[in-house]
Amino acid sequence: MRYAALQQRLPKWLHRHILYFEALIDDEVNRLAVELPAGARVLDAGAGESRHRPFFPKQRYVAADLAVGDAAWNYAGLDALCDLESLPFRCASFDAALNIVTLEHVRRPEAVLAEIARVLAPGGRLLLIAPQDWEVHQAPHDYFRYTRYGLRDLLVRAGFTEIDIRPAGGFFRLLSRRLLNALQFFPGLWIVPAAVLFAPPALLLPWLDPLDRACDFTLGYTCTARKQ
Repeated sequence: MRYAALQQRLPKWLHRHILYFEALIDDEVNRLAVELPAGARVLDAGAGESRHRPFFPKQRYVAADLAVGDAAWNYAGLDALCDLESLPFRCASFDAALNIVTLEHVRRPEAVLAEIARVLAPGGRLLLIAPQDWEVHQAPHDYFRYTRYGLRDLLVRAGFTEIDIRPAGGFFRLLSRRLLNALQFFPGLWIVPAAVLFAPPALLLPWLDPLDRACDFTLGYTCTARKQ
């Protein structure tokens, strides 16, 4: 089930508990939107179905994507159909940019980040979110996974400063998510005993996540940075 559909069916506290990474993404996008002034120019680079547009009612939101990730998606809301390595915008056109769980789908992430930096105005803000431990998705356009060190290196080489990288949970949240993923392997009525086996620990494990202080096991990272 897609995240948006599951989000609608679950109570808010429960979907935040078990779909932690997705809820964290929404929190970070909302935080950026609240902090940007009205009229700020915002680029969503790799916007997909432009699901972040509602977060920016007061800003000038522009959705750009190549529209090859998921054949079932509706890309009609895009403002620009383009390769992220060659954005059709002038230098310094935007005050902020998003790149949300997209960097794993591009062949040359360093080129994409350099291009995003090019279209950002000096001091422009970037919100980048990327996975470290995630299943293959949007195949065959799924190329990379990232550590915090790899992300920092890419951002520095693209000319970003004030880089802050935070893990999206630790080992126990990761393990919880993988137990929920296991349900997809049980067809028909087998889903019932599988849910009885996997769902209780999946719901309990996130409460143990503070034990993993290093968060070397993590679903992914949220990164904020500024263009020099």
